[in-house]
Amino acid sequence: MSVLSILTWAIFGAIVGSLARAVCACVSTAAPAAPDSWAATVALGVAGSIVGGLPFGHGPAGLIGSIVGAVVVVCLHSWYTEGQ
Repeated sequence: MSVLSILTWAIFGAIVGSLARAVCACVSTAAPAAPDSWAATVALGVAGSIVGGLPFGHGPAGLIGSIVGAVVVVCLHSWYTEGQ
């Protein structure tokens, strides 16, 4: 994996994670949207992108799947850390 590839994943993860964080904040009224740090947002955005985007491949469906996957991962993380 090249440095450019890692940088691309990090930037895409930050964008998708931020979108997911905003959506999760709108959905959850009981607790603030997790994660609190940008590093966690990027990590969860990349994880959600992999979970949601890989089944659909490249293109518009993969982008939408990445956003949906990131929303699911960020909301699950929020609900999991809410009780702790």
